[in-house]
Amino acid sequence: MTISYDRALRQQIRTHLRGHDRRAVTDPTKRHAAVAVVIVDSDIGEDRVDPAPVDDWIAGRPLPDAGLDGRMIDVSGGAAFFLCRRASRLNSHAAQWALPGGRLDPGETAVEAALRELDEEVGISLPDSAVLGLLDDYPTRSGYVITPVVIWGGGRLDPRPAPDEVVAVYRVGLHQLQREDSPRYISIPESSRPVVQIPLGNDLIHAPTGAVLLQLRWLCLEGRSDRVDELEQPVFAWK
Repeated sequence: MTISYDRALRQQIRTHLRGHDRRAVTDPTKRHAAVAVVIVDSDIGEDRVDPAPVDDWIAGRPLPDAGLDGRMIDVSGGAAFFLCRRASRLNSHAAQWALPGGRLDPGETAVEAALRELDEEVGISLPDSAVLGLLDDYPTRSGYVITPVVIWGGGRLDPRPAPDEVVAVYRVGLHQLQREDSPRYISIPESSRPVVQIPLGNDLIHAPTGAVLLQLRWLCLEGRSDRVDELEQPVFAWK
């Protein structure tokens, strides 16, 4: 079932974020970045189609699993979040699924950076007052500490992705985060920590994005304060 996009949901998310003992990571060896977790409205069946052939964005990586073709289909409906397909020509994390975001500019806060990157990557400008709160910091294998900023979009909004950075923007219903087969965990020889996978559409979303989405579910939707920063990333995301 879809989740209603209404004032009750907005207040629930804000309350859970305010009551959370947020984990902030200070690591001088890593750069600081922020991502925008934008909560918007969506209609069932409005799923878009990837504008590029699969070979253009898979970047030589194997498809996620048997029966999965990597496409984000049958995911819209009710309260949702924006999920971006990154451009395949990018120097890092090309063709991966991601939330709008990027590194902080000098003197910039995580909130300021998330709102700026949302405007630059997705063409949506929102005020500070739209911010509901912050999730836990997530340290990445690629040298960043990511601060997720949860933002209330206030309606449907109209994303206009920057073509040099984003192939497409999808509205993924929050109810998709509560699928019975989610989350999934696998082990890899390179790490003793479990790799988290969030099934969405016909793909699997890995950390760091997958970890952020898992905490969005646990904390904002279910009121659980479980930590996610120790969940591992797949090796292809370590660079």
